[in-house]
Amino acid sequence: DTVARLATENSPTRAHVAIAWDLAKSADRPTASAIVPVIGARKRTHLAESLGALRVTLSAAAVADIEAALPPSQIAAERYAPTHMTHLDSEKSAARN
Repeated sequence: DTVARLATENSPTRAHVAIAWDLAKSADRPTASAIVPVIGARKRTHLAESLGALRVTLSAAAVADIEAALPPSQIAAERYAPTHMTHLDSEKSAARN
């Protein structure tokens, strides 16, 4: 797996590689909307571990490797199942009534 290989080569975790990819993509698009990785951490240790990604710099070749291994068509999906979306969207429909 490409992300695991890059994690081994660069000594971070897979999460570090994912966050570093997000940051690299934002740097590539200075005039467009930034991609902001949202880190869910319940403990300070989790946050500190995730922030370790700031020490990781991916080369252009590494970014290209990740994108070749994980094309958007394979990772694009709904965030929640349709049944859960009806609950989330229920507030919108109630506001319209």
